[in-house]
Amino acid sequence: MPAKRPLARRIYAHRHIYLFVLPGLLFFLVFRYYPLYFLQIAFRNFRVTRPLSASPWVGFQYFEEVFTSVSFQGALVNTLVLNLLKLLICFPAPILLALMLNELRSPLYKRGVQTILYLPHFVSWVVIASILTNLLSVQGGLFNKIGALFGAEPVMFLGEKGMFKIILVLSDLWKESGYGAIIYLAALTAIDPQLYEAADIDGANRFQRMWHITLAGIKETVVVMLILRVGAMLGGSFDQVQSLINPQVQAAGDTLDTFVYRLGISQNRYGFAAAAGLFNSVVAAILLFLSDRFAKRLGERGLF
Repeated sequence: MPAKRPLARRIYAHRHIYLFVLPGLLFFLVFRYYPLYFLQIAFRNFRVTRPLSASPWVGFQYFEEVFTSVSFQGALVNTLVLNLLKLLICFPAPILLALMLNELRSPLYKRGVQTILYLPHFVSWVVIASILTNLLSVQGGLFNKIGALFGAEPVMFLGEKGMFKIILVLSDLWKESGYGAIIYLAALTAIDPQLYEAADIDGANRFQRMWHITLAGIKETVVVMLILRVGAMLGGSFDQVQSLINPQVQAAGDTLDTFVYRLGISQNRYGFAAAAGLFNSVVAAILLFLSDRFAKRLGERGLF
């Protein structure tokens, strides 16, 4: 049996592979792991005018303030409700789109539809917020102009608390559904075409083929995406909400991300915001782990 080469020689022998992964490794080291050092801001009386090491420890003082804050409790409820609505409405949409696109027979028509559906993903939320503001404006908005033709009174869509979450969900559905279908379309390419041929011979109709072959073939992908979506129940949507929120709907639209941003950046309460952000991250990790365990209990492969 040949002697095992030293680690340095093995790394040098595969240097091209290590150089290939080096940019990604540096990204995670600089932007993911190095910031973990500053989590102690949640436990210190931090000021930007003095080093972090010179900031006195305050223990769990900020966490107590967070959990007793009415604004935090409202932001937590808004985040859960918004993400639950997106889970129920926006999560199945890419799956349904992928299934419908998979049934198209004309390659040219299929590529054209895919391109149209993918394009909204590449539009910034700032641009979409401007479009929605113009469409839903009280004065001069397209929807209110159409309503005026039928004698309806102008409606302040972006100023109504009851409508704000609906607008967030529908705009996210329009923007991300097409792009999210890419993952499921890629998973569909791994299904053996002979399965469909065998189903045709057995007399299966289109719905039966879709249910027993297509959906069964992408089930693992759906489970993994669902686990990731559940793990993000307390996060996401910062760009969207921050671009559309206004003082009239802040109580109904403020999420944990915008709450942390507003307090940490606008009001310079770094310790308070760090404590809220740390709570968000810990709960997200717990949800991710529990959803993965639950999927495995149901016989699925899971994520880890």
